[in-house]
Amino acid sequence: MKIYYKKFDDSKDVVEPVYMSEHAAGMDLCSSSKEKILINPSESYLVPTNLIIELPEGYEAQVRPRSGLALKHKITVLNSPGTIDSDYRGEVKVLLINHGKIPFEINFGDRIAQLIIAKYEKVKLFLTEKLSDTSRGEGGYGSTGHK
Repeated sequence: MKIYYKKFDDSKDVVEPVYMSEHAAGMDLCSSSKEKILINPSESYLVPTNLIIELPEGYEAQVRPRSGLALKHKITVLNSPGTIDSDYRGEVKVLLINHGKIPFEINFGDRIAQLIIAKYEKVKLFLTEKLSDTSRGEGGYGSTGHK
């Protein structure tokens, strides 16, 4: 599948998202900020990528955390997964939060998140008086055990 992209700001550089391994599901998104970004503990920051993408109808782009940043630095995507709709034509930005105990620095070209392209189905909801029964029933959070 072809996905077209362009720069949000033609005067600025962009790092094209790429798959880092042959079977990677997500492409790495990189910061396009030429100024150093510092995210202090318990704070969040909307990191620019300078990318605008054109998705086909029926597809979304999901912005997800990078596991290495989460494990090593406690940095994650705050609204994970973030969704980019096929009709959005603004700059892709990544809302990162620092759950760590020390400030985290981001520089131009640093890999900050993953971008996954996913197909979705539109549905139509119908109001009804009764739904089918299941063995789980109304069991919610924690109802299936903790292991």
